Amino acid sequence: MSGDVLTDPSLPVSGVRAQINNFVLGYVRTFALAGRTASFGLGVPFQHADLSGLAIDAPTQVHRAGIGDLQMRFALNLFGNPPLSPEEFSEAPPRTTLGISLTVQAPTGQYVPTRLVNLGNNRWAFKPEIGVSQPWGNWFFEASVGVFFFTANTNYFNGQERSQAPLTLTQFHGGYTFRPGLWLAIDLGYALGGGASVNGASSGSSQANMRGGVTLAVPIARGWSAKLAWSRGFVTRAAGNYQMVTVAIQYRWFDR
Repeated sequence: MSGDVLTDPSLPVSGVRAQINNFVLGYVRTFALAGRTASFGLGVPFQHADLSGLAIDAPTQVHRAGIGDLQMRFALNLFGNPPLSPEEFSEAPPRTTLGISLTVQAPTGQYVPTRLVNLGNNRWAFKPEIGVSQPWGNWFFEASVGVFFFTANTNYFNGQERSQAPLTLTQFHGGYTFRPGLWLAIDLGYALGGGASVNGASSGSSQANMRGGVTLAVPIARGWSAKLAWSRGFVTRAAGNYQMVTVAIQYRWFDR
């Protein structure tokens, strides 16, 4: 990720630009629950970031590297895609699905309260979400909406308390499947809310950010696949106005 960071007006920093490399090791387990398909996943990030800007009108550069906040996610299909054997799964046609999930972000990241810039957030975050997927021949269309709720960071920058309002995230995806495992999608996301306050004083930093991009998935060997994604911000009111390039390698297997 690289780009400008639109900071809280209450902070003594401005003109911030960041370059962040984010490496994530993830694991997802799919299983049957009450006759429905469910999954549990977790991701552990390692981040390497360089930032520059003005701090109290003085040019400043900082470097951070270390473990970020752990994310865990439980998902459950409410409609479509029932639990199947590997043979049934490989032959099942795409169908309409509706599901819900809960993402939890734990305060496991590197955090030093005397710093304004940290890899960890020193707080918990919870995101309930609902999503739907609709196939149409080789085309597919997906939409989801979720809301992040945050606990307070009670040790923010020399003992202050920083709170953040709920942040609503809406996503839309549309794509085409050329053959199993090979697909291309156009992505659009919108973030609204999430205004921060320090010691009860609002900073007026609510988001109204829109991003767009493309994702390509390619099978590379039996059980292995790769994804390449690019996105950029179209409208950014607060937070990072990043251009993002993502490369992912995934291995999938079945237990009997």
